[in-house]
Amino acid sequence: MFLPFLDSLRRQGVPVSLREWLDLMGGMEAGVAGWTVDGFYGFARLVLVKDERHLDRFDRAFAETFGGLQDIPVEALVNDRALPREWLEKLAEKLLTDAEKADVQGSGSFEALMDKLRQRLAEQQGRHQGGNKWIGTAGTSPFGAYGYNPEGVRIGQDESRHRRAVKVWYKREFRDFDDRVELGTRNIKVALKRLRQWARHGAADELDLPGTIRATADHGYIDVKTRPERRNAVKVLLFLDVGGSMDDHIRVVDELFSAARAEFKHMQHFYFHNCLYEGLWTDNRRRWAEQVPTWDVLHRYGRDYKCIVVGDASMSPYEIAVPGGANEHWNPEAGEVWLRRLAQTWPDHIWLNPVPEAQWRRTQSIGMIGQIFESRMMPLTLDGLTRAMRMLG
Repeated sequence: MFLPFLDSLRRQGVPVSLREWLDLMGGMEAGVAGWTVDGFYGFARLVLVKDERHLDRFDRAFAETFGGLQDIPVEALVNDRALPREWLEKLAEKLLTDAEKADVQGSGSFEALMDKLRQRLAEQQGRHQGGNKWIGTAGTSPFGAYGYNPEGVRIGQDESRHRRAVKVWYKREFRDFDDRVELGTRNIKVALKRLRQWARHGAADELDLPGTIRATADHGYIDVKTRPERRNAVKVLLFLDVGGSMDDHIRVVDELFSAARAEFKHMQHFYFHNCLYEGLWTDNRRRWAEQVPTWDVLHRYGRDYKCIVVGDASMSPYEIAVPGGANEHWNPEAGEVWLRRLAQTWPDHIWLNPVPEAQWRRTQSIGMIGQIFESRMMPLTLDGLTRAMRMLG
């Protein structure tokens, strides 16, 4: 009965091996999930999802396979498509008085609740608003939309308002982790975590558990050993294009900068406009008065730094190819010269482009910089950022 779920997982791009699927089936047979829908959802996600980027895909596959009350159309209820029995029992326990429960039991079983719903659908003519009986809007009936009832069946409503529906299967809590969507600060951090080189620095104040066990076994008494704390030793240089066409990408670049600040303790950043030239700056409000010579930056930071350039690479080709081509000042040397110097100074370099990759061919300058960086340009998406971190690592 679960094979359609497996098919859906594979359609959505969740990699599930046969071994993992058999583990899930074995756990279900042993009663690990407790024989509840919520239990099965949590257990299946634990067993089948190995990468947090696939959480949203798993939720979509689950909703596609098992559906949910918020997705049940009125036509399905009219056509005798029964709701799960355990949901109806819980619904009745909370909604019905003792007399109503007795009436339902007297009429046969809890299926009477669905009969009551179908009867209301059959009796009701047209739209109904307000009230506590008919299926409609802005009322207190347990069936309908845009109203209020402590527990109910949502019908014909696009989103939750009071968060009180019995089941909302299509609530995708981890949407931002999918590598096919735009970035957010949270999943940028997920991708940046892949760029790590652990080293131990500082005082020896962290418990060395393996060392303690070994020393205790050797000496016959508890011999506590400590060691320096392990920290990310990666050093990053971040070059950020600002102004002009980059104004369209302020939000995502802000999020990238914030996430990078949190992930990399050894990070220096500099700003430029359109293309790298002889001057950089660290404060956009004083970019003309307090520029840093690019030559100084090239000689100040060693080859062990990881260099990340962020920009849309969208400009006049002259700004890259010829001296004097910059649009704000006279540049004695072409931008291409400085970009090649950057790439030679820091072999571990990457260019992150917030322009969708499918549009790169429309802009000549993107292709020019892509050639200068020898195909080390990646889109500023979660998938592109993940590939970039692997390349830098």
